[in-house]
Amino acid sequence: MKRAALLLGLVALLAVQANAQRLRGGGSPANYETALGARVNPWLIGFTIKHFIKGPHAIEGIAHTNVDKRGNATFTGLYEYHFNFIPDHREWVMYGGGGAHVGFYDRRDWDRDRYIRDGDGTYVTAGLDGIFGVEYTFKNIPLNLSADVKPYVNFTGGHNFFGEEIGGLSARYTF
Repeated sequence: MKRAALLLGLVALLAVQANAQRLRGGGSPANYETALGARVNPWLIGFTIKHFIKGPHAIEGIAHTNVDKRGNATFTGLYEYHFNFIPDHREWVMYGGGGAHVGFYDRRDWDRDRYIRDGDGTYVTAGLDGIFGVEYTFKNIPLNLSADVKPYVNFTGGHNFFGEEIGGLSARYTF
């Protein structure tokens, strides 16, 4: 049942992604349509791309890896709703939303206590994510900076909500 729900969620996310290619992001509160850049925190480094579908609705894709464990990788897709929280200042925007992720990890990282030599290889997990953050888009240069909190839950493996993937800082080029 969990696999069917995950598959349905991923198909829905891909459908939203495909629809985003047809629609223009006119009137977005953030004053840009697409932004591409880097996302970091003390334990992770990765890439992020955000695209406004229509108005305040955006999708964001995040791919990251651990700084000290290069074999680990997580891919996240998010839907976000943006709104201006300071009147007459379109450069400041808050956002919230959710989505799903799939991660590929070295088995030793996720199960150190019960690690058995026969368990070499990659561990795959999927889960749900939430996101809440604030961003600033510069008026005179094509740069967007954001900070967010992204709690998550895995369907298998580590079931922590506040792990090393909990938050991040992003710097993106806007176009």
